[in-house]
Amino acid sequence: MVFDHAFYSAPHRLIGQKLWVRGADTSVRIFYQHELVATHPRATRRGQRLTNADHLPPAKVAGLLATPASCLRRAKEIGLATSDVIGRLLGERPLDRLRTALGILKLAHKFGPRRLEAACARAVRFDDISYGTLKRILDRGLDQTAVPSVASLTVTPALPLFARPVTDFFPPTGGGSCN
Repeated sequence: MVFDHAFYSAPHRLIGQKLWVRGADTSVRIFYQHELVATHPRATRRGQRLTNADHLPPAKVAGLLATPASCLRRAKEIGLATSDVIGRLLGERPLDRLRTALGILKLAHKFGPRRLEAACARAVRFDDISYGTLKRILDRGLDQTAVPSVASLTVTPALPLFARPVTDFFPPTGGGSCN
């Protein structure tokens, strides 16, 4: 809710409802059908956001309260490979990668912790720990197949398909004379 150029939270169950606001010098009160539903300290500057975590939907609270340390704890509960992936992601620019780490950990809800752990092991093996790669591994069921050995991954370089023979660049040797 916006009041005097600042933003104040109200319980998420009241989204779309008509709310009343009463502002005082030091506080702002929000009412729904004459019942007090929220109280906040008055904002000190324009655009300030005052949010009570109890007002948010449960799914949003987890994301807002997540820290790199909490993500690492959760990853360790899943397994070593998941812990490695999350640790590597958060090892550099942890705040920038926090949403990615949360997205990866959320894959455990959809696919299960065992499958996420197997997908992380596979991603680490191929040194590609992005969210997109992990999601594709899980969607395609690659986490449930054996990881190819190093020998089978070695590619022998092929000759170019349209290469011209060396003889095209040198004149034939033999009985000709140059004048």
